[in-house]
Amino acid sequence: MHLYNMYVVLHSIPKGLGYLTIMAPRNFLCMRNNFLFGSRCWMIRFSAEILLKSVSFRLFSVKCGNADSKSSENEELLNNLLTMGVDVDMARKRQPGVFNRMGTKEQDLKMFLLSKGASKEVVASIISRYPRAITRTHESLSKRWDLWRKIMTSDLEIVNILERSPESFFRSNNNLNLENNIKFLSSVGLTHKCLCRLLTNAPRTFSNSLDLNKQMIEFLQEVCLSLGHNKPRDFVKKIILKNPFILIQSTKRVKTNIEFLQSTFNLDNEKLLVLLCGPGAKILDLSNDYVNRNYTNIKEKLFSLGCTEEEIHKFILRYPDVIFLGEKKFNDKIDCLKEETFSISQIIENPRILDSSINTLKSRIKELVNAGYNFSTSNIALLSWSQKRYKAKLKKLNIE
Repeated sequence: MHLYNMYVVLHSIPKGLGYLTIMAPRNFLCMRNNFLFGSRCWMIRFSAEILLKSVSFRLFSVKCGNADSKSSENEELLNNLLTMGVDVDMARKRQPGVFNRMGTKEQDLKMFLLSKGASKEVVASIISRYPRAITRTHESLSKRWDLWRKIMTSDLEIVNILERSPESFFRSNNNLNLENNIKFLSSVGLTHKCLCRLLTNAPRTFSNSLDLNKQMIEFLQEVCLSLGHNKPRDFVKKIILKNPFILIQSTKRVKTNIEFLQSTFNLDNEKLLVLLCGPGAKILDLSNDYVNRNYTNIKEKLFSLGCTEEEIHKFILRYPDVIFLGEKKFNDKIDCLKEETFSISQIIENPRILDSSINTLKSRIKELVNAGYNFSTSNIALLSWSQKRYKAKLKKLNIE
């Protein structure tokens, strides 16, 4: 731009506008002010205005962008969703593109779900958290529902899953893929009970591509055979029953965790097989970094309390779920129990007590001591009992 023309443009901007963007090469801005404008005072004043008003300009730009986005929304859809009790702000944050669509099927979805036993509140909650559900056709919904009913025993069970995880049902409309997954998982020996557990706890399994599920099943079968077990179908079934989330993880993650268990605890094939078919299956889907970090913390904490490596390994193998506890939770619970004068040997012999929250541990210890329970001579396992079982025991102690 010619220098004179730029000077005219700058002077022609209304002073009250307050928002300005200047783009110029760095060497241009560094030119002598007497050559550019001939007024050092004007240059300083103008620069200060630019500096002070730059923040306002950015805020103004964002506001305009949001306004433009909302102005393109389908007003009829917006009114329908508000009437249905949908949390529009939540829905807009999750999937804003849905609000720009024409020909959505929110009323059809509402009637379909109501006919299956869902309440109006549940319908509104489902759409709020997964608004793309309103783009599915009645035909697609019916077909998908029928496929789910081949696994679940009632419509209400499906409604409960949708209420908890709407994405699991509405994320995909590829009903052929769902049907193929059900057929494949049934063909490799998964019983109706297994499929039901998968759909209830890890419904994303059925949205996986068929190839992904095949890869994991084949990998688990290979692991089984490599460990000298000749019943891969039973092995796969046991692991999935213990850990229904395994099919939504990568084979690389699961393989790394299996290798971690075998190398860290020096397990032979037979012992590793028993662990994987039992409590060890639960940690196979965890992040490898998470497993290593928590194991290292457990080891260091127990070492500091005088435990040997052998005792630590027995403690973890007896109850691998302890790996789920992050550094702070594990350390705080150990410290809490130590403050209550429990010995470290009592703790590592009863690892399940670490399942209870610190508040639960403290309240139960206090109640039991008041009831005359002697922890130094009696079992501390009741600290991890169910509430019903614990209350019955406490009542009995108080009577005695």
